[in-house]
Amino acid sequence: MPTLPRRIAHLDMDAFYASVELLRYPQLKGLPVVIGGGRRQADDLLGKLSAAYPEQEWTAEHLAEIPLEFFPRIAGYTGRGVITTASYAARKFGIGSAMGLMKAAKLCPEAILLPVDFDQYRHYSRSFKAIITDIAPLMENRGVDEVYIDFTEVPGGQRDGGRVLARLIQKTIFEATGLTCSVGVAPNKLIAKMASEFNKPNGISVVHEADLQPLIWPLACRKINGIGPKADEKLKKHNINTIGDLAARDQFWLMDHFGKVYGAWLHQAAWGRDDRPVSMDSEPVSMSRETTFERDLHAVRDRQELGQVFTKLCEQVAADLQRKGYEGKTIGIKLRYDNFQSVTRDQTLELYTADAATIRQVAGQCLKRVDLTRRLRLLGVRVGSLVKQGTEPAVINPPMVAEETGHGIQAQLLFTDD
Repeated sequence: MPTLPRRIAHLDMDAFYASVELLRYPQLKGLPVVIGGGRRQADDLLGKLSAAYPEQEWTAEHLAEIPLEFFPRIAGYTGRGVITTASYAARKFGIGSAMGLMKAAKLCPEAILLPVDFDQYRHYSRSFKAIITDIAPLMENRGVDEVYIDFTEVPGGQRDGGRVLARLIQKTIFEATGLTCSVGVAPNKLIAKMASEFNKPNGISVVHEADLQPLIWPLACRKINGIGPKADEKLKKHNINTIGDLAARDQFWLMDHFGKVYGAWLHQAAWGRDDRPVSMDSEPVSMSRETTFERDLHAVRDRQELGQVFTKLCEQVAADLQRKGYEGKTIGIKLRYDNFQSVTRDQTLELYTADAATIRQVAGQCLKRVDLTRRLRLLGVRVGSLVKQGTEPAVINPPMVAEETGHGIQAQLLFTDD
């Protein structure tokens, strides 16, 4: 029996967080809406309604009836929050994920600001993924709002290049949840991910091997998942602007200029080659926690506040690891200064750990290797090189770093509890 051609789909939910909020507040459809600035504790809009109209009882069943004037706008926002996602109506103003809310307020002051509700997003994430696995069991989870699906041997997975099955999944998700998604189907994961962006929102794009040159090569190199801003900047310096330009370069030239491993991968990616399977057992490679401060903090003048935040982040990462059954041995920090420059440092231990005190101790050593004379906007802690708990020996006493720098005093202030 002949081998079926490989058909891999990448499914990406459309503006997922914003779309879930529009299910809750359908009166906001078509309006610029941004999600971010803090987590939802309770629906304070109902409290405002109760205060304005005390003669009526307002419950969660009345969310769709809340008048537009009760929703907060981002005009004049002065906090340090960032946008998690934005509706498509907001994106037309240039607003996007990870943008500061103050900047977004200048672009579209009338945009409506809603807090994030991760419990609700996880609920809908589980719902749409259950629908997919009922239809096509071989699914790889890539986060709360995207997955890879192997269509190759699923009924309908070969019809019209996979379009028939993609349409069935898309229709079933919408009927069950009211949410839309975009699907790209291609010979592999690399191209499928690019294809899912072609017809957003609520689109389906099918790419075959013969489509590489007309559809893929004209795209910017950044469209390849794995080419970041620094690599893209370096490629442009060599007059490599499109994937076609990249494909035209000799593999050994790329290896000479970008390193043997990355250069060889760039060549393979430009030619649309990707043999990675769709894996149902995909494991996280790291876990992290970070926080953006309401005001810029200084390691000396704000020692107590920073120390408390630092400890809490380490404890949160440790709790995440323990709850999900992982240990890691690469511990690192992330800082963002008041000029928005970011730096990271990490240290790899010989043994694995999920212990909060150990994570804090090693992360504190990493702080000695960064400039702490400048004011800080963000602080984060990360644990990587993860394995399932119990599969590797655990760390007991982490090795101390003998290295000292001129910033060691400030690091020690953060590292030491009063």
